[in-house]
Amino acid sequence: MKNNSLHTLALSKFKKSKTGMLSLSYIILCGLIAMFCYVLAPDNTNSANTMHLEIHSKPPGFKALMLKIPTEKTTKQALFSKIIYGKTANYEELPITNYSFNENQLEVIKYSDGLSKKFSLSLFDDNPQEFIVEKKFYLGTDKYGRDLLSRLLIGTRISFFIGFIAVFISLAIGIPIGAIAGYFGGKTDILIMWFINITWSIPTLLLVIAITLTLGKGFWQVFIAVGLTMWVEVARVVRGQVITTKQQQYVEAAKALGYSDSRIIFKHILPNILAPIIVISAANFASAILIESGLSFLGIGAQPPTPSWGAMIKNHYNYIVLGKPFLALIPGIAIMSLVMAFMLLGNTLRDALDVKT
Repeated sequence: MKNNSLHTLALSKFKKSKTGMLSLSYIILCGLIAMFCYVLAPDNTNSANTMHLEIHSKPPGFKALMLKIPTEKTTKQALFSKIIYGKTANYEELPITNYSFNENQLEVIKYSDGLSKKFSLSLFDDNPQEFIVEKKFYLGTDKYGRDLLSRLLIGTRISFFIGFIAVFISLAIGIPIGAIAGYFGGKTDILIMWFINITWSIPTLLLVIAITLTLGKGFWQVFIAVGLTMWVEVARVVRGQVITTKQQQYVEAAKALGYSDSRIIFKHILPNILAPIIVISAANFASAILIESGLSFLGIGAQPPTPSWGAMIKNHYNYIVLGKPFLALIPGIAIMSLVMAFMLLGNTLRDALDVKT
């Protein structure tokens, strides 16, 4: 027997959309990159903050010899810690152009000034060859000589997770408030709508800046601030849907059976208005990424050395006119592609969940 439920029909329509499936696949890929960014990044140290000022602003594909100089203090890390926070570097890197062995010493030519520097072979456990590697920067280096690809991959975690947390906060606040306003109506609706309209009238970026300055600059503060500014749209959508849905016969039947208002709202009405909530969540996800990028560009988002796509554009936008536009264009393309994927996914979900079509 063929299943013709609304969920099955919506899923079938969604699968037929190449745009929707492609967008979902790209979002899943970005999610995996966000989770395992330190495993994928060539520079897997915390925040990929290994600086080489001697090789700053190099083009994609640049290669350089690196001498890894062991540090006196070594630390051991658990695998989970490496995945979440990156690997603790137990050595310092020195860009060099050439090297040679002389008796019990390793002599290198520094990339920065061409001068030679000597190291004792005992520093490298009498096997210095293992500490000299050729490092390739697939997307080049930023103005501090950091690996741009590693910074881009780790920045995915900021942009991706802020969408999830901001949308979660907006749903947790907006759904109950909108449902209460739409279900009870009257003075309750007037009071809630008055508060919603006041919040709505404040420019989003200005409100986020005020909340961020109140909570302080930081990683989680930005997530919370963005989430607290996006619940208004959710509340308005939920309110309108509840006003329409509460007039349906099954809601009247639930009231006649003596069910409580909270049960009617959360077990009978909300499950039937999930479609518009899902669509607006996808749009809010994209908006959260743009807001965070704007905050980072203004310097009040994720703080250095934490990599953020918006901060990467801020640090390098002037390089567009200096002949090295890739430093700003690469993170800009990353923002554009992820935002577009969520917008296209939202449009596809809207079409798939529209039972009238």
